[in-house]
Amino acid sequence: MKKTGKTGIVYLVGAGPGDPELLTLRAYRLLKTSDVVAHDKLISKTILNLIPKKTEKISVGRRGYRSMGTAPSIHPEVIEKAKAGKSVVRLKSGDPMLFGRGGEEAIALSEAGITFQIVPGVTAALGAASSLGIPLTQRFISSDVTFATAHTSHGPMANLLDWASLPARGTIVLYMVSHHLKENMKRLIEYGRSPDTPAAFVSAATLKAERVVIGTVSNLAKLVGHIDDKHASLVIIGEVVSIHEKIKSLAVTGYVGKGKEAGRICHWP
Repeated sequence: MKKTGKTGIVYLVGAGPGDPELLTLRAYRLLKTSDVVAHDKLISKTILNLIPKKTEKISVGRRGYRSMGTAPSIHPEVIEKAKAGKSVVRLKSGDPMLFGRGGEEAIALSEAGITFQIVPGVTAALGAASSLGIPLTQRFISSDVTFATAHTSHGPMANLLDWASLPARGTIVLYMVSHHLKENMKRLIEYGRSPDTPAAFVSAATLKAERVVIGTVSNLAKLVGHIDDKHASLVIIGEVVSIHEKIKSLAVTGYVGKGKEAGRICHWP
């Protein structure tokens, strides 16, 4: 899409889970060529370092639960820059359309008469699963996966999630659980999940600061303990988590590049 008249364009771009090597080619090109980049605070520094110095950078997103409540659907400055004829990248963690409020921002842009385009990214669940060596689906073990969040604009526990509808088997990925991990695990058990179901907590997936805790639904919160909300975190629940050790034993994990530009990569034999 090209600029029309004096009005610019906004690209809702998924930045992936954090590793710059997981950016799509389109996302990378837009970061290099756009006039303005309005980014979430959870975007990794290694990705922000890819943005040219001449590009105007605006930090507009909030972290985790702070991004909810009465926050506007899209930052007013994004619309202001587009109306001034700028090409604006609205850079969002993971994928804009999966717990990224991309739909809300797209509606706001439509109502403002701003041309926009959605550029998908690797969502956190896929980044975490690949990083840990956990297949979200596996023949004879799990043929379905459910993405859910126990956190909405109405508060962490007063949400629209129908816990009773979550499958008693299969894989579940819970986003935004850092502040109520213990309560969320209790609810899973209350609604039919076995306490012995394997579960993995992942924070800062694909980054050097990545933290992984493997346990069960019943003991995961205790094993995790304190959670630093500087990084996004999620929980993978299901028998597929038990495959973690077998897969990871075949992979050597390291980083490519130098200094701040280093990225994460797995080498398979």
